[in-house]
Formats: sequence, C-alpha cells, structure tokens
Amino acid sequence: MRILVTGAAGFIGSHFVRTLLNDGYAGWEGARVTALDALSYAGNRDNLPPHDPRLDFVHGDICDRDTLMDVLPGHDAVVHFAAESHVDRSVESGAPFVRTNVGGTQNLLEACIATKVERVVHVSTDEVYGSIAEGSWTEEWPLQPNSPYAASKAASDLIARAYWHTHGLDLSITRCSNNFGPHQHPEKLVPLFVTNLLEGLPVPVYGDGLNVREWLHVDDHCRAVHLVLQGGRAGEIYNVGGGNERTNLAVTDLLLDLCGADRSAIRHVTDRKGHDARYALDDTKIREELGYAPRIGFEEGMAATVDWYRENPAWWKASKYSDPEGR
Repeated sequence: MRILVTGAAGFIGSHFVRTLLNDGYAGWEGARVTALDALSYAGNRDNLPPHDPRLDFVHGDICDRDTLMDVLPGHDAVVHFAAESHVDRSVESGAPFVRTNVGGTQNLLEACIATKVERVVHVSTDEVYGSIAEGSWTEEWPLQPNSPYAASKAASDLIARAYWHTHGLDLSITRCSNNFGPHQHPEKLVPLFVTNLLEGLPVPVYGDGLNVREWLHVDDHCRAVHLVLQGGRAGEIYNVGGGNERTNLAVTDLLLDLCGADRSAIRHVTDRKGHDARYALDDTKIREELGYAPRIGFEEGMAATVDWYRENPAWWKASKYSDPEGR
C-alpha cells in the first residue's frame, strides 16, 4: 500500500505520517508513505523522521501540476492536509489562502483523477460553518465562513464534493475543531502562549478572551482521519469534535498554571477583525458510523503539550524566530 500525505511536514500532517510509520493505524501497517510539502514557514522537515525506508519526502507544491503528475502514479490513497491555515494572516492577505486552499485542492483532485488514485480524504475545519451562539453544528449545517481563511476552506470543501459528484472520486471530507499538541507552529494560540511564558514574556489575549472554541488533541484528530480513510463513505462529511469547550481566557488560565505564571502575564489586545464568537461540533455521525471517540483528555493533553515545548526549545525557537515577517 502507498499513501500520499500533503502538508506532511506541518503540525497535523506530520503527526499522521509519524503514526503511519510507527504502524499505528490498522490496515496500513507496512505502508509506504510519500510526504509532500512546500516547506513554507509552517512546514518543517524536522517534523518527519530523517531516515525511514518507508518514507519518501517530496519538496513540492500542490499548486504545481507537473509535480503532482510525477508523484501520484501508483498511490492507493491521498490524505490532503496541505493548507494555509492561520486566520490572522488571512485577514492581512487572502490571496495565498485562495491560491493554496482553493486552487491547490482543485489541482490535486484533477491529478488524482488523471492518475487513478482510488481514495481521498480532504481535511477541513469547523470554521467553515461560521459562528454559533448555542447548540452545535451537524454536517448538514449551511456553510457561512467569516474569515478569508474559512471561506477558502469552505470553497475547497465544495470543490472536493463536486469532484466526488461529477467524477465519482471516492472522497470523504473531515471537519475538525481546534487542535493542540507537539510540533505546532508557535503562531497558534497554545504554542504561542506556552513559548512566551517559557521565555518570561506576556501573552496577548484578543478582546475580552470570551470567544469559545472546542479543543482536540492532534492524535485524536489523526485517528479520526484514519477511521474516515478506512471506512468513511464517499461524498460524506464527518465532523470531528473534542467536546472540550473553553473560552480563550480559560485556556490561557490553564496554560498560566502549567507554566508557573499568573494573570499578570496577560495582555488584552485589540480584537481580531470578524472574530467568531463560538464554535461547536456535533460529531454523532463519526462516532456512530466509525466508532470514533477522543482518548486524550483536555487537561492531560495540555500538560503533555507544555512538557513537550519545555523539553524542545531548539525546535520551537527555530520555528518561532525563523519567520522573516517576525510573527
């Protein structure tokens, strides 16, 4: 078996690849893995094993048709993680998000059809639904994205669905809540706050900090993606939730405690434009159809995540300070 993973040097993609290579997913033991990544600022080759006989690394862009046509033949499946994903950057400029998330996805799916790839999982986000004041989103909820990032992911979801419907591509879509865990680029909330606190720096909390997100450890997310790869139905969408709703301020308080700091480290900053108030997923479908359930508790996972950043300063300092734009 051969599987191509796009965005494989990023936070979530690399966790999926490492678990594959450790034979952590039933049915894919011994599989060969092609890791495709453009190695933009958030992609890190060090997130992947340096030498593994089952791993082929390709430095390439999903927007490059020639690269895809060279790489894809002979693969049984594609798991598509590659995306521009930071909302703040999309507010500053939406063009890279449309290019990669929309055009890149379309290009990838065209190449999958041309090379007769049998199975595709397209990995998306709960942000495509917009914001919800109460209750939770099912997969039938209308798409109402509010940021350029979310809009580009919603567009990519619709393109993915169209390639299933029009071309008969065996494709499923996953939409996940906020992830946390090791190897996450320090521009995101959890690693930014943890690394700042480890350096004795303040943490910037948007607005009043009462925006609500649902949190899930990256390992649970990747297990869900594997379950969809193995047993998900073509043309179907699967929400992947964690059931851990927290305000940003509550997450901050936990991280302060885990890092031995107090609230004097908090700096409330001007809220982000169009900041969604609350996300919440109904993941009944994937639980009932595929037997999914998260295994890593929120507090347990956060403690382990803080420990990882504490023990790996060389990794996060290189990621945090290598961005020429200084973010």
